[in-house]
Amino acid sequence: MSTRFEHDDDGVVVIIGSGAGGGTLAHALARKGVKSVVLEAGKRYAMEDIENDEWAMFEKISWLDERITAGPRQLTETFPNLPAWIVKGVGGSTIHWAGVALRFQPHEFRLHSEVGDIAGANLLDWPISYDELEPYYVQAERHMGVTGEVTGMPLHDWNNNFIVLAEGARRMGYEKLRAGPMAINTRPYDDRSQCMQAGFCMQGCRFGAKWSTMYTDIPRAEATGYCEVRPNAMALTIEHDERGRANAVVYADAEGNVQRQRARAVCVAGNSIESPRLLLNSHSSLFPDGLANSSGQVGRNYMTHATACVFAEMPKPVNMHRGTTFAGIISDEARLDRSRGFVGGYTLEVMSLGLPFFAKFMDPANGGWGRDYAAILEKYDHLSGVWICGEDLPMEQNGINLHDTRKDQYGLPVPIVYKGDHPNDEALRRHGQQQARSCYDAVGAVRVFDVPDFPTSHNVGTNRMSARAEDGVVNKWGQTHDIDNLFVSDGSQFTSSGAENPTLTIVALALRQADHIAERMSRGEL
Repeated sequence: MSTRFEHDDDGVVVIIGSGAGGGTLAHALARKGVKSVVLEAGKRYAMEDIENDEWAMFEKISWLDERITAGPRQLTETFPNLPAWIVKGVGGSTIHWAGVALRFQPHEFRLHSEVGDIAGANLLDWPISYDELEPYYVQAERHMGVTGEVTGMPLHDWNNNFIVLAEGARRMGYEKLRAGPMAINTRPYDDRSQCMQAGFCMQGCRFGAKWSTMYTDIPRAEATGYCEVRPNAMALTIEHDERGRANAVVYADAEGNVQRQRARAVCVAGNSIESPRLLLNSHSSLFPDGLANSSGQVGRNYMTHATACVFAEMPKPVNMHRGTTFAGIISDEARLDRSRGFVGGYTLEVMSLGLPFFAKFMDPANGGWGRDYAAILEKYDHLSGVWICGEDLPMEQNGINLHDTRKDQYGLPVPIVYKGDHPNDEALRRHGQQQARSCYDAVGAVRVFDVPDFPTSHNVGTNRMSARAEDGVVNKWGQTHDIDNLFVSDGSQFTSSGAENPTLTIVALALRQADHIAERMSRGEL
């Protein structure tokens, strides 16, 4: 029987969320003998629950509680209640992520120092450097099983989708072409099988080849006897004592009953929407604007990456659905070069969408009617696709607010997720789209077209790191400036977005934070 901790046990660390941040943190703390209770808002899934069906899995695992999409974007019209495509369940969005595991580059930790102030942006350097995080990147890559030098696992073979894009990229003069690094095994590793190239990475990996806390960190943390995971436990508020230190988390259990778990420390890892929402909802007479919000920065500076999708119809069949979803990466443009007309960089990541998702996302506004639409779907097997993942500048007005009157099923104010583009984002996106089109034109594409934005999976910022308390929410350890035993352990602590997928950095930060928390506990400081 798994470990159970009493609700009045004030010696446990309460971790809210079980994904890349929370799940990794729980496992790392458990290995150090630190007790934790993980509160996960969603249910627990077994491997047999994962099926190779896009819509069945979307409806099964996605966070579909009411949210309001806001801001001057097409997404506000086409997906008014689904600003983000993330998971509600044990394992969080590590069930859904596609496995791309890229490190931030050194300059991306000091973007403000590199480029100075930019009108309309709220730029800030991270309070940590690449060199400080580099040892934890190594740990994270080994821990997750990332293909490449650290684990010795070879990169994935190139599928047809990447072969097409890469040949066009070569003709364009690009040189940084690789099928990885990815946290998807190319051979058995860490008691997980190798990739079967089924192509349903974003629906969950039936074979366990892709790293996910669902079947790695969470069960291993529980096996130590130092971790209890409570599924269907939606955190409602974080409480504090008269000194302002966090001492409990109030949550709704599976039956809707309100429970209260006492805590030695609290780590918030609910993603960049739910984490600031929880802090804002935990206001009190001592913290009238929400917990850890003396700076007014909780919920601000929301970033999703500057993205776009470009697809091409090729003269011959490609069958892009065969192989991993993101089967290759072109990194030549992921540099800091202001001569292009924007700051920051971007990666070109070859991407496939299964036919059901492609049909929905290609024409979300009109429901997919018309001859042009039908003609594209008829040539589905001839399509190749690329996703642009670029630096998204933080803007203070982009963020999470609580609705004044609308409440969800737990009685909590519904979050309003506001996101607009900075002119820099628009310039970067246009450049990326043109380069992607040129790659496809270079290999004789019949036609090239854009696919509208779909709900984001890369949600960062909203509780950002800062050296000074007045500039952000947490310090370089993810510890809130205002409350010394309250931590943020997910992507919401990002100070900037970089040009890379965020999961590897979230895991590296969680491993680093676990060392910090355990050390402070051993000294009696927590």
